[in-house]
Amino acid sequence: MPPTTPSSVPRSAAPEQPTPADLRRWRRYLANERAEAAVYRDLARKRTGEERDILLALADAEGRHEAHWQRLLGAHADGRVRASLGTRFFGWFARRFGSVFVLALVQQTEARTPYATDPHATEQMAADERIHEEVVRGLAMRSRSRMSGTFRAAVFGANDGLVSNLALVLGIGATGASPLLILATGLSGLLAGALSMGAGEYVSVKSQRELLQASKPNRETAALIPALDVDANELALVYRARGMSEEEAAVHAQRAFALQSASPDSGPLRLAGTAPEGDHEEIGTPWGAALSSFCFFASGAIIPVLPYLFGLTGLTAVVVAAVLVGLALLCTGGVVGVLSGTVPWKRALRQLLIGYGAAAVTYLLGLLFGVSAS
Repeated sequence: MPPTTPSSVPRSAAPEQPTPADLRRWRRYLANERAEAAVYRDLARKRTGEERDILLALADAEGRHEAHWQRLLGAHADGRVRASLGTRFFGWFARRFGSVFVLALVQQTEARTPYATDPHATEQMAADERIHEEVVRGLAMRSRSRMSGTFRAAVFGANDGLVSNLALVLGIGATGASPLLILATGLSGLLAGALSMGAGEYVSVKSQRELLQASKPNRETAALIPALDVDANELALVYRARGMSEEEAAVHAQRAFALQSASPDSGPLRLAGTAPEGDHEEIGTPWGAALSSFCFFASGAIIPVLPYLFGLTGLTAVVVAAVLVGLALLCTGGVVGVLSGTVPWKRALRQLLIGYGAAAVTYLLGLLFGVSAS
């Protein structure tokens, strides 16, 4: 059977006398559609080219949904209802920053559309919202790719600084060391860890880019295609070496010969089917990753030391350091959750439990060594 087209008619006819609950719900939908269209337009102003066109098309689609609720409301459409708090927040953020955070949050909003079960929404509207989710996911993926290398180094650096220095400070403090020694240890851990993280990220990203560069085909090779023996067809070996079957490799090689023969003056052709050339922007640059890792490790590692910098000692300093680090772990975990398109609080809680678990183990070991020393 051919696939059915989603209906543009509501699943249930609108009542002649809608209830106050119906009117409130429809007005809320109308306000949200208007606000979401505005979010897409605000994001489009900060984009160019294809991404701008896609965002404007999404705004137009939200306008069609807006018209549906206006028709149902009729004279009742003038009722003042504000969009949901989350949608208004997206709009505020999009007007000021227009970052990947907004796209990630909007992706979650599109995924939670109520139109799938609302009797007065159409099947077409519910399908639209699901498609919008995939469109926004694709746009967010582009932004994530552009920032993933530096962002990875930043998140790992901040979390390592928070957890490692909290564990270090609490472990040394549990042995009964003086506040001055704890402070000196924390600052030394900050500097040593930040330098180590920065150097490690530089070497890691640099090595990864060099390995990928070594896998790229030589651009000069394509210029030699006309000089190859068509019958021997050694060009097919290139494609077979890159994972194609013998039949597929032969087809690609013949296609390359045909293209070169059809336009011999067009210049060297890229070896079709081989790995695409690119700048590997999703990996980031070595210096960008190193600086991000250094700065974010240092910013995370300074937090457990703050109570001692301000003169706190003993259990008070321990509690304040643990609370400050806990709040920071919740924030970093929530940010990762938002950018990955998942529920933020789950990632935030996971970060908190991991960080506190590591610090608790080190604190208990410090207590044990302190008792043994005494």
